[in-house]
Amino acid sequence: MAYDEGHATLMREDLADIDGITEKKMFGGLCFLHYSNMVCGVHKDGGMARVGKPREAEALEIEGVDPLSFTGRKMGGMVDLSEDLLGDDTRRAQVIALALTNAQSLPPK
Repeated sequence: MAYDEGHATLMREDLADIDGITEKKMFGGLCFLHYSNMVCGVHKDGGMARVGKPREAEALEIEGVDPLSFTGRKMGGMVDLSEDLLGDDTRRAQVIALALTNAQSLPPK
């Protein structure tokens, strides 16, 4: 398994009451989608969230959030989540709320 199933369970539970949430294996990890638009996910070393460029600066102020760069090139609107953040209910909820706001602003695919 390329990701921590415990972290996936935490995100799954956080998103359980949201209509339109699905899961898809992507990027060697597991992503959670809202009507096919990426919200967040888990990977080998933690997690990620698609908060969107308008909310990226706000997300980066949260301890344990860094710019996402899988290939050495920053991915705008995407942030990396530390394992420590994933284990903290409050900080994880803050980031997921930003990511949900982004996903809900997009048209369903």
